[in-house]
Amino acid sequence: MLVLTRRPGEAIRIGDDVSISVVEIQGTQVRLAIDAPREIPVHREEIYEQVREENRRAAGAATDVDPTRLWHRGRKEP
Repeated sequence: MLVLTRRPGEAIRIGDDVSISVVEIQGTQVRLAIDAPREIPVHREEIYEQVREENRRAAGAATDVDPTRLWHRGRKEP
């Protein structure tokens, strides 16, 4: 893990497309501005973990489905 020290108004770059700037430091809180292309998802850690857990649960529920039954259900008999 890389640890950097930045002051308000300073930034770091990740590759050519992502820039993270320190906007404000107030007590124990730091406000960051993230400039990234739309195709790169940016989430707070707790939101990212919630999405991952929901995806895991959804994938687990999908394992109960027999895909051949779904295929046959959609077909019309001649």
